[in-house]
Amino acid sequence: MTTSVRGGEGSVIERASPPELVSLWFVAVTALFVTALITANITAVKVVEIWRVQVPAGTLTLFPLSYIFGDVLTEVYGFRRARLVIWLGFFCNLIAVIAIYVGGLLPAAEFWQDQEAYDTILGFTWRLLAASFAGYLAGEFVNSAIISRLKLITKGRWLWSRTITSTVFGQFVDTGIFIAIAFWGVIPGGELWETFLHAWLIKVAYETLATPLTYLVVNYLKRVEQTDVYDYGTQLNPFGLRS
Repeated sequence: MTTSVRGGEGSVIERASPPELVSLWFVAVTALFVTALITANITAVKVVEIWRVQVPAGTLTLFPLSYIFGDVLTEVYGFRRARLVIWLGFFCNLIAVIAIYVGGLLPAAEFWQDQEAYDTILGFTWRLLAASFAGYLAGEFVNSAIISRLKLITKGRWLWSRTITSTVFGQFVDTGIFIAIAFWGVIPGGELWETFLHAWLIKVAYETLATPLTYLVVNYLKRVEQTDVYDYGTQLNPFGLRS
């Protein structure tokens, strides 16, 4: 985009306009989304047991927050921007994984005796990595697409119906894909189903209980940003970054 200004003797000078600034709040929500995603994947190495239910620590800490931030992004800024952030989270997570992997390969100093601990905590198998990435992409896009379409159907009313419904289906897809790829043939069938069911229900309960917080954040952002995007005509193609 250019602007025209008058120079000497009536001449016209074309000057490039500065790029449109991105909202500070949008950047903040994006940063929190990516941070929650990467941190949850790192802490997921620890399996915790609460009330005889065993789930990865990430399920109880920050991973469900990535869905809450995903809800906020789609509800306030629309599916197009949410799609960009989902892909951004994917590539940031990939960079983190590569950095951790390369760090493990580098030769350790003679006085450093914790290579085994490093590999145990930060190491991963390619099967688990593929499960995590596939589940994340599928689940997040299902979550965002449902919010986008339900917002049109409900004409912007009943935010709770969008956040909870999108979580039920998005987390079902995410958790199902991850459990199937990561543990099929490793965990017996009955236990595999229980592991999936427990993880899925905990994630849904997490976001359901967080609904009042989601309302506060969404309403605040809509007010300060003076925006409330409705995705009329927006295609829900995960790969159509310009559509």
